Amino acid sequence: MIRIVLVDDQELVRAGLRALAESEDDIVVVGEAADGLTGVSRVRELRPDVVLMDIRMPRLDGLAATRQIVADPALAGTRVLVLTTFDEDEHVFEAVRSGAAGYLLKDVAPAELRRAVRVVAAGDALLDPAVTATV
Repeated sequence: MIRIVLVDDQELVRAGLRALAESEDDIVVVGEAADGLTGVSRVRELRPDVVLMDIRMPRLDGLAATRQIVADPALAGTRVLVLTTFDEDEHVFEAVRSGAAGYLLKDVAPAELRRAVRVVAAGDALLDPAVTATV
């Protein structure tokens, strides 16, 4: 079972992600957060396999939250998959530099999102085809 935490400031987005994730037998959402600061706290508490992380959020942005998660030795088994609307070069590069295991745009197909969660949970890296030219 792949355990995930959703970190996005939009409640509707989190609800949709939860529904998509939990429509599969091997994925379960164990927690949610509406900002990066709470997200880091929830990840430390719940120790998920994968974090679906938005970039732009209040209190602490997703890239700073990703850096904190990746730098925490107690969270060595947790992988961050950035899921955002931003496809600008600086966001992609900063996500990779911050230690994100994957980067997807929010217009990704549901099946592709579920596949990405599995890929990242297995320890592999993944970039949205729309941003690979950037890297």
